[in-house]
Amino acid sequence: MSIAAKWTIGRAPNLTGRTAVVTGATGGLGYEVAYGLASRGANVLLTGRDAARGARAVEMLHERLPEARAEFLPLDLASLRSVADFARDLKARTDTLDILVNNAGVMASPRRQETADGFELQFGTNYLGHFALTGQLRPLLVRAADGGRVVSVASLAAWQGRIIFDDLQSRHRYTPFSAYQQSKLANLIFALELNRVAQSAGWRLHSIAAHPGWARTDIAVSRSSAPQGLAERSMRRIVRIGFRYLGQSAEAGARPILFAASAPEARDGGYYGPGGRGERRGRVTEARIPPQALSLSVARRLWAVSERLTGVALS
Repeated sequence: MSIAAKWTIGRAPNLTGRTAVVTGATGGLGYEVAYGLASRGANVLLTGRDAARGARAVEMLHERLPEARAEFLPLDLASLRSVADFARDLKARTDTLDILVNNAGVMASPRRQETADGFELQFGTNYLGHFALTGQLRPLLVRAADGGRVVSVASLAAWQGRIIFDDLQSRHRYTPFSAYQQSKLANLIFALELNRVAQSAGWRLHSIAAHPGWARTDIAVSRSSAPQGLAERSMRRIVRIGFRYLGQSAEAGARPILFAASAPEARDGGYYGPGGRGERRGRVTEARIPPQALSLSVARRLWAVSERLTGVALS
């Protein structure tokens, strides 16, 4: 099926009675995705690390959409214990999950940092946390009426990414944007491999990827006040200027993600993004997949490593 020339969430089906989890939903893309799903009637669970920001996000959502069914639940993707606790609590309150949007992320931390489990912060938060979360929630997803949708949010940064298996945690060599690029490439590889595994195993599960183009959100300048060198400051300045003049709003950046999460025409194993020059902005369309994301051997090795590192067996 073709994508409408100016697809917006208003074209999505009614989602009343459906439950959606959106990670990193206290601001930026995640907040706009949560708002979009709530506007179609979904019961939306916004997640994040900061309870105060979460309460404010829900308050703002209700100010825009008084009838919204939305609440905040704490989730720190930089902690496998937090992921397990969140999954346990969600299973206690519902038998099914219709939509999981793996959106939360950390971008280009100036200095190498680690998660609670000793993983490099970006790889651990952006990728491994979501891998573990998806695995923990799979029993709920496969029980959804139409099969649960897992939307993995990738990035144009994946084009410059490489999976460095002998240094996944960037212990020997760390550069802020290289680590980010690897994590977002891993997100895309995971989405494609999850689709293959689900189809092969006969799971009632739909795996779809999306990217927001150059969306103006806090992540583009996250942790910019942390100590950083001249090269890092220069790169961040370029990013800020580029996103300001060549990018698009968080609301527009959320559209490909919402399409993947809700549109009947979004295909399993598909990848969606903006259709303008360089896929930086514009209407929703099929996105180009970086060649390095298509290697089956890399995908299977990454999957096996991820199961070992997280202790979550997804297959």
